[in-house]
Amino acid sequence: MPLLLHIETAVEGASLCLSDGPEIIGFAENPSQKDSAAWVQPGIQDLLHKSGVRLQQLAAVSVSAGPGSYTGLRVGLSSAKGLCYALGIPLLTISTLKMMAVAAQSQEADLLCPMIDARRMEVFAAVYNKELTEVVAPHNRILDEDSFADLLQKERVCFFGNGSPKFAHLVNNPHALFVPVLADARCMVPLALQSFDTKAFADLAYAEPYYGKEFFSTHMKSKS
Repeated sequence: MPLLLHIETAVEGASLCLSDGPEIIGFAENPSQKDSAAWVQPGIQDLLHKSGVRLQQLAAVSVSAGPGSYTGLRVGLSSAKGLCYALGIPLLTISTLKMMAVAAQSQEADLLCPMIDARRMEVFAAVYNKELTEVVAPHNRILDEDSFADLLQKERVCFFGNGSPKFAHLVNNPHALFVPVLADARCMVPLALQSFDTKAFADLAYAEPYYGKEFFSTHMKSKS
């Protein structure tokens, strides 16, 4: 079974996981997003030490590749790329929204809709069925009372993630379910293992985070 390291820094805070095939053999997390960049590398070293694993034993590194926090995504991907370059092992990029859907598979609903807060009334969202087949592709959306109305006419949809409370205040439909779901690096294990088994490796030179929308900064604005 492949020994994989999983890095999740896209949503809230950061978490790390070691897996041997489908079995989780180590886990660590840092709930503070502000110091994720400083925590990740020491966190990896500490996790490997506590799990009795050497870097050279890793078969691949998986990383939550977005959408999500701009800073978090850059921290996670740069850490994963650095390890893969140094060790000569594959990089596996995992959709953050699909990773979140893994955490919600046990919910009593027909469809799963993870939502990541994108400020104001915007969210990054996608819709999956219980087998994690994509029903609505990852996208950026401004929420209103008619959002997802076509799906809610026919099926029960579970909305979750840090962007879902905004929608809960807008929608009044018995098919809309809102539940707290905790997603972290442990949810990446089945997706990463599937990618490893099918050799769906990312290109180390060209892999980039999926930001969901064009990156914008005040620095860029001042020069326009």
